[in-house]
Amino acid sequence: MWVRALTVVAATVLFASACAGTEAPADGLSWSDCGDGFDCAKLSVPLDYGQPNGEHIKISVVRLPATGDRIGSLVVNPGGPGSSGVTYARAARSIVSEEVRERFDIVGFDPRGVGESSPVECLSDSRLDAFIDLDTTPDTPQERAALEQGSREFAKGCQAGSGRLLPHVGTVDAARDMDGLRQALGDQKLTYLGKSYGTFLGAVYADMFPGKVRALVLDGALDPAISRLKLNADQAMGFERALRAYLESCLAEGDCPFRSRTVDGALAELTELLHRTDARPLPADGRQAGESLATLGALTPLYDRGSWPELTETFRQALNGDGRLLLRNADQLIDRHANGAYSNQTEANMAINCVDGSYPKDVSAYAAAATEAERQAPRFGSYLMWSSLPCAFWPAKPTLTNRPLTAKGAAPILVIGTERDPATPYAWAQALASELNSGVFLGYDGDGHTAYFNGSTCVDDAVDHYLLTGTPPEDGTVCPGIG
Repeated sequence: MWVRALTVVAATVLFASACAGTEAPADGLSWSDCGDGFDCAKLSVPLDYGQPNGEHIKISVVRLPATGDRIGSLVVNPGGPGSSGVTYARAARSIVSEEVRERFDIVGFDPRGVGESSPVECLSDSRLDAFIDLDTTPDTPQERAALEQGSREFAKGCQAGSGRLLPHVGTVDAARDMDGLRQALGDQKLTYLGKSYGTFLGAVYADMFPGKVRALVLDGALDPAISRLKLNADQAMGFERALRAYLESCLAEGDCPFRSRTVDGALAELTELLHRTDARPLPADGRQAGESLATLGALTPLYDRGSWPELTETFRQALNGDGRLLLRNADQLIDRHANGAYSNQTEANMAINCVDGSYPKDVSAYAAAATEAERQAPRFGSYLMWSSLPCAFWPAKPTLTNRPLTAKGAAPILVIGTERDPATPYAWAQALASELNSGVFLGYDGDGHTAYFNGSTCVDDAVDHYLLTGTPPEDGTVCPGIG
C-alpha cells in the first residue's frame, strides 16, 4: 500500500510502537550552500540505537532559512514511507505558506534507508520492472506461483543488498533520528508537518517524546491501532470512493469516455478494461501496461482532484487501446524515470513497512484477504492486498505492534482528515485524533490526498495559526469544500 502525499503516493504504511523514547545523540550540523537558497548537511546517528557507540550512518538534511523573525525550525515529511524529505523540503515555496516560511526554517530529511540516507538497495532496475509488473490479481495457479516467487526474490534481494540495515529502518528508529535532528537544529521542542505516512512518523515521535512536542500537524492521517491487512483493505475502499466521486464529476461534465451514462455502468466498463489487460496488455511505446500497471496508473491521479482531467484522458486512451498515459501515471507513483532508472522509493517503502508491523507469514492469509478486499473494492482490493506479500518472507523481524498511540503529556496535536481522501480514509484521521490524548481533529469536506496547501483557505488559515502560535482550531471543526 502506498500512502504518499502527491506533490507525489504513499505508498504502503506503518504501525505503532511500545518503545520508550530516549534522546538520540547528535553531533551537530555543519551546513553548506547547496543552491537556490538552501543549505545542506549530514546528521550522524547510530545504525543501532541499542549500540550507540557502534557503527553510525549519515542522515541527509536540507533547510530553507526563515525570511523574517525566526521562531525555529519546521521539519517536514511527505509520506511514503520511502519518499524523500529532502526533495519535499526543496519544494518549500509551494508546500507551506509565505507566513510560515517567514517565521520558520523549513527542514527536510531523508529518513534512514531512503534516498540519500544510507538507502536500502534490493534489485536492479530491470528486476524491479519485472517485480512491479507481476500480476497482483492472480486468478490462475501459475500467476499466484509467479507472484509468490517474485516476492521471495524481492525479500532475498533486500537481504543481499542491505541486510545489516534492514532491522534498523523502521519508524521507531526514524523517530529517534528526528529527535536527534531537533537537538542538532537547536530547537527545544519539535514543530513538524507530516503528510500521509509522515503522520505515523509524527505520532510515533509524539508517543516516544511527548515532552518535546511544540506543534505537530498530521495531515492525511493513518490509524496506528488497526492491522496491516485491514489498512490495505481500508485504503482499497478509499480509492473506490474516490473513483466514484471522479466518475460522478466526469459524467456530469459530458466529456466522459465511458459509453455508460451512470457511475455503476462506467465502473463496470473500467473493471472489464482492467481485466482485459491481464490477457492482452496495452501497448505503450515499447512497453506494455498489464493489469497491475494499469491498475496503478488508474489510481494515481485519484490522489489529486486537479489530476482528474488527466485521468479522463488516460481512460480515453486506454479504452482506445493505448496504455501510454497509464504507464506514465504508474511511473510517477513509483518514481521510475524516463530512462528506466528508479529511485529507491519502492525498496525503502517495502523495507520500512515490513518491519513496522507483523504481517502474516502464510501466503493463504493474503489470498483470503485479497478475495474479501476484492469483494469490497473490485478495482483495487486484490492489487493492494497482494502488494504486501514480500513481507511474508521478510528477513528482518518487525519492531512495532499495532496499538493506539496516546502521546500522554504532549502539547495539542492537530490531525487532519479529508472526506474523500483515497489513500488515507477520513475515519483514520478521526481515530488517531481520538487516540492521542491531546489530539485535535480538523476535517475537510473535499477530494484528494491531504488538505493543507491544497486549495482550502479554511484549512490553510487553521494550520498556519496553529504552527505560528501553538493554538489549534476547535476540535471537530470541518472546513467546507472548494467546489
